[in-house]
Amino acid sequence: MSAVDRTSNDRSAGGRSAARAYRPLLRPGVLVGPAVLRGPRTVHLVKHPVSGAAFEVGPKEHFVIGLLDGTRDVDDVVAAYAERFRLRLPEEQWTRLLGLLGARGLLAGAPDPAPPEPPPARTGTFWKGSRRTVADAHATAGHLHRLLSPLLRPWVQLPLLTASLVMIFAVFADPAALLDGLSALLSRPLVLVPFAVLLWFSVCLHELAHGVAARHYGGVVTEIGLRWRFPAMMMYCTVDNYPFLPGRRAKLVVAAAGAHVNLVLLLPVALWWALLDAADPARPVLTGMLFAGIVQALGNLVPLPPLDGYRILSHLLGVTHLAPETRTYLALRRRGRGAVAAYPPRARRIHTSYAVASAALVLLAVGGTCAAVVLLLFR
Repeated sequence: MSAVDRTSNDRSAGGRSAARAYRPLLRPGVLVGPAVLRGPRTVHLVKHPVSGAAFEVGPKEHFVIGLLDGTRDVDDVVAAYAERFRLRLPEEQWTRLLGLLGARGLLAGAPDPAPPEPPPARTGTFWKGSRRTVADAHATAGHLHRLLSPLLRPWVQLPLLTASLVMIFAVFADPAALLDGLSALLSRPLVLVPFAVLLWFSVCLHELAHGVAARHYGGVVTEIGLRWRFPAMMMYCTVDNYPFLPGRRAKLVVAAAGAHVNLVLLLPVALWWALLDAADPARPVLTGMLFAGIVQALGNLVPLPPLDGYRILSHLLGVTHLAPETRTYLALRRRGRGAVAAYPPRARRIHTSYAVASAALVLLAVGGTCAAVVLLLFR
């Protein structure tokens, strides 16, 4: 063997030795989400803390990523992997994963990517679009959170939740009075118009409640603004790292915070309503207000996209992209059982049940709306 060949072999051996001794460290601030079901696969979402770029990994890759603390070399990772999965981690898979993490800047020492360009303040047209109204949404949500933090304690929120539930049951205890109240409200424009404005502000507070709840659990609020679909205009509040909030409870609270605030805002009206005599002429109008407000609040809890109830159901089930993945599953299912063989039994049950339930909800909503209109018109 020539001296050149020996030198080349020594360099190759040295490179392999250095690679085996390498102890990779995950970049500080990288967000790694919990396991969620997406179609037939269980995945984890991984997100860069600076660029905001995100991608999905499987349970095995997630396990390996969790070991990258700067203290383990490839032999340590292979041993832990074998103990966890009763399989040996192939060297090419280890190399491919490190290459992916390095290329995406998720390992310590990688250069900082350029932060994403802020979205334009205004997008869309006169008929449809959005406009950012707050320069620093995260700071604004943080200020509101600090201001409202005494009210966010359980000893305050639990009685408010209980009072809201009592209000719902009390108002709906007399179904016949609901349409009478709604008719009375619609027949009084001087009351209806201010109440409609109040409902609009209630929707704005609904959105801000999502942001305040997210800040309470460490979420990042990226944008607050107005979105319009002519002639309607509504506020919106975007929580950037919503899937990465700690624990299922945090996600559920953030998703339900808006509807909770809508119901709490109705409590003074409910108290006034409860104190009035049943024969008081103002009582039917207040009944109509409560009925409209409760329907508006609970309507957001219907588990259909893009409503809050859809997010709540997704968190309860531990799934992501529930509606589109259900459509994909149904399309495959029409081809035969073999086309959905890759879906585990739990995924099949979830997607089948959601398809049936969502169809029933749509039919119920359409039927209920038509029945209410007919009853109001032919009273």
